[in-house]
Amino acid sequence: MSQLIDNERFSTFVCTILSYRPYLALQITFYCISFVWAMESESSSDGIQTKPKSSIMDIDNSKKQMRKGVLEFCILAIISQGEIYPSDILRKLKEARIIVVEGTLYPLLTRLKNSGLLSYNWVESPSGPPRKYYTLTSDGELFLQELKGTWDELSHAVGFATKNIQAL
Repeated sequence: MSQLIDNERFSTFVCTILSYRPYLALQITFYCISFVWAMESESSSDGIQTKPKSSIMDIDNSKKQMRKGVLEFCILAIISQGEIYPSDILRKLKEARIIVVEGTLYPLLTRLKNSGLLSYNWVESPSGPPRKYYTLTSDGELFLQELKGTWDELSHAVGFATKNIQAL
């Protein structure tokens, strides 16, 4: 990993993120480091390509965890576009190739609402019961802006850290 990441610069970057959003920063940083570690584990010390041992690293789980790390950010970004119904959020996530099920989305929406980042309105539906439409609160807009800044810094750092990974 020392060839891909300047440890001192990376540590400074992580500390900067930690000062803004500790939980999100730690989660995303962990997954980025896991990703870089997984990429390096594919090569043995003699340069021969090997597959990572499944007992050491489960690539599907790592991919899933990376997606989870950015899910809150993506949902807030979608809601920032205007009042939206949860099934439309799921559709937009699916269009972005982020597959999420209702059982994941609804608890997250409830947590974001309870944190004061979202509000909702009940709207009568012509074909059934009233529907709950979500919007960002002013705190939600500020929170999203902080996440966007953190994402920009993190995506730059990950791009820098992984620029030497060669396509197979």
